[in-house]
Amino acid sequence: MRARFLIPTVLAGVLLTGLTTADASPKDSGVARAFEATTRSTAWTQVARIPLRFPTYHPQGFALVGDLIFLSSVEVIEAPVKYPQPVDGYDRSPGKGVGHLFVLDRQGKLLKDIRIDEGTAYHPGGIDYDGRNVWIPVAEYRPNSRAIVYTVDPKTYRVTERFRVTDHVGGVVRDRTTGQVHGVSWGSRTLYKWTTTGRQLQSTPNESHLLDYQDCDYVSRGKQLCGGVTGLPTATGGTYDLGGLALLDLKTNRILHEIPFPYFSPTGHNATRNPVALETTESKLRLYTAPDDGEDQTGTELQIYESPLG
Repeated sequence: MRARFLIPTVLAGVLLTGLTTADASPKDSGVARAFEATTRSTAWTQVARIPLRFPTYHPQGFALVGDLIFLSSVEVIEAPVKYPQPVDGYDRSPGKGVGHLFVLDRQGKLLKDIRIDEGTAYHPGGIDYDGRNVWIPVAEYRPNSRAIVYTVDPKTYRVTERFRVTDHVGGVVRDRTTGQVHGVSWGSRTLYKWTTTGRQLQSTPNESHLLDYQDCDYVSRGKQLCGGVTGLPTATGGTYDLGGLALLDLKTNRILHEIPFPYFSPTGHNATRNPVALETTESKLRLYTAPDDGEDQTGTELQIYESPLG
């Protein structure tokens, strides 16, 4: 039987003071150091469940930008359909949809909905803030397809195309020590590295098969912190979300630290199923998640967990 660790009440009026994940600052390094001190026995306390009172559809990625939260999401209008046999190298139809980049305040209020898609490329993925821009990939909703990598100015909301990739890109991170852009494919089975103009520098199979990384953020000098899940079958014929967090070296793709995250939403999804972002306060390591979909005003909650530093 699946264990669920939930707090039944929403902490109303909780003060969420943000720390910008900016370029190689002590705060950035603090996130990496605090995460490396966690273990599978670390106790996390859910300190807030904030309803997002607008359609969030299928959330994908978080970026913390000062007092703002950027949330990418895909609105599926017509779901892709699997083909009996591959067609033109694809295993399914492209479907139809709309890509969104939502801008929220720390209390979950929607401030801006930026549409970001092009034709059959309507699936925004995991996002990252590099201290100047939010980096966001928008791909077709099928493997081995195509993607466009954009940046969004967090002040003006101007969207700029950076480059195109002939694969599904499910998330990007910009390394502030090298300026290079790192990305993951469908299910994060391939790890990519590009210049900011899209010249491919590396394509490497992901040596880890424990998690499919859903959303990653740059956290310290040459490191990214990723959250994700793996769907596993249960003995009763159902499925189970194995969730976790991993710190990776961007130069070598080596996992530096990794923990499971055995906390679940009211719908049974693991907390790290889709968007994740971490920051530190004076005494806590704080994790933001939004594991559930929301087609109306009752779906997605911004769920916040904390663990003590040290």
